[in-house]
Amino acid sequence: MPVENDKIEVENIMSPGRVHRVDRAKYEAMRSALLSVLPGSPPGLTVAQAKAALLPLLPDALFPGGDKAGWWLKAAQLDLEAKGNIARENTKPLRLHIA
Repeated sequence: MPVENDKIEVENIMSPGRVHRVDRAKYEAMRSALLSVLPGSPPGLTVAQAKAALLPLLPDALFPGGDKAGWWLKAAQLDLEAKGNIARENTKPLRLHIA
């Protein structure tokens, strides 16, 4: 059974200086999956393409049937952008790649 305080602090590039505490296991699973599917250079993948590519990589115990994957993808994306690990291209739709 997970420890209640097994949390990790994540940042949000849209709210500099603020942190949020989220479930460590879910965040780390999503972070790992996202970083494994994003290319290392522009133009990168759209968020929808990244989600489609990473869904099969997520543990079903944490994301049964992909449940809540979209929320966790956005949380990981914004945190990784704030930390400079991934970058976005100024396109519509938004495209992401490894920084």
